[in-house]
Amino acid sequence: MVNTGMQLISFTCAVTGWIMAIAVTALPQWKVSAFIGSNILTSEIKWEGIWMNCVYQTTGHMQCKTYDSMLALPPDIQAARALMCLAIFMGWLSCTVSCCGMKCTTCAGDDRQAKAGIALSGGVLFILTGLCVLIPVSWTANTVIQDFYNPNVPVMHKRELGQAIYLGWASFFFVTCTDPISDLKT
Repeated sequence: MVNTGMQLISFTCAVTGWIMAIAVTALPQWKVSAFIGSNILTSEIKWEGIWMNCVYQTTGHMQCKTYDSMLALPPDIQAARALMCLAIFMGWLSCTVSCCGMKCTTCAGDDRQAKAGIALSGGVLFILTGLCVLIPVSWTANTVIQDFYNPNVPVMHKRELGQAIYLGWASFFFVTCTDPISDLKT
């Protein structure tokens, strides 16, 4: 039987992961490249996200530009946009359903089986939310790594994994740390 404290900890972890997924969606640091010109004064850092790309210069000037056309984007960015938006919606739905199934709420009355089923549904939705985050983040990481080691890609176009990728993996871990199976034992 799951105690209320464990349920609250799992829910808090899952909500934290969902908030991290929202941040991953908005951040432009999915792909990062650093270019240093002939002298250190012309160095710049390029960030590429799923919504925009940014250039940060050592002078402190940063310029961001949203992508002009969705159809001109590579397939991994198009899929990442769709799946990350789906993850945000499913995370919201998961939070709502999970709240209704928690022991500390009065939804579904005193019917333990109904509350356990609702809590299980919320947990499964959180796991699906995590998968919707993991797929685009891992796909983008795979693309970056393949392009980095591809000798046909010019050095100027090689990218490295950005901070958003690592935050996305952490988000997947936090969102999926819920334990819906233990709710069945109530």
